[in-house]
Amino acid sequence: MKELAELFENNRKWLEEITAKQPDFFEQLAVQQNPEYLWIGCSDSRVPANEIVGLLPGELFVHRNVANVVSHTDLNCLSVLQFAVDVLGVKHVIVTGHYGCGGVTAALEGKRLGLIDNWLRHVQDVYQKHEREISKLPSKHAQADRLCELNVIEQVVNVCQTTVMQDAWVRGEKVTVHGWIYALKDGKLRDLGMTISSPEEMRTAHQNAIRSV
Repeated sequence: MKELAELFENNRKWLEEITAKQPDFFEQLAVQQNPEYLWIGCSDSRVPANEIVGLLPGELFVHRNVANVVSHTDLNCLSVLQFAVDVLGVKHVIVTGHYGCGGVTAALEGKRLGLIDNWLRHVQDVYQKHEREISKLPSKHAQADRLCELNVIEQVVNVCQTTVMQDAWVRGEKVTVHGWIYALKDGKLRDLGMTISSPEEMRTAHQNAIRSV
């Protein structure tokens, strides 16, 4: 299609740049993937997972959805998590939200957007859980930023409560779950202090993250 020709040209240039640096890059990539990280992030087009952390194809396993939600009924997300942990053997699961998230803002303001309202119910649950704290903030912008942070923290808890993670830890697997947030305005990642390597760490880590953020 002529209107998409630019994308094919971009692909050609990208291919040339990578093979100029490492001629056998794609031959090695085609054999297997061996990432150490699973990134669970938002579908927002402004948040490109690999580029943010400077990793090449094959180095970061990725799952993205609106507002970086981890639901215990979402077989897509759970399947990605299970494959990453049990098959690929990733060592780090990173839930990454971002400030200015449209899904989080819609959940905060109770906007009706259509089918996605059902999905954003998960974020509204986070808001209701922390409504007293959020409502004390001076502006809608500050409230939205805080909900973005709290949403990440609660989604980390959801990851840790899955049977995938619980079983991995029982087996003695060294897998750590992290909560990060990305700022669109300056491109910086921030660690929210929500880092969990075992079920025993979850409650304390959650309490500390809520207080420190």
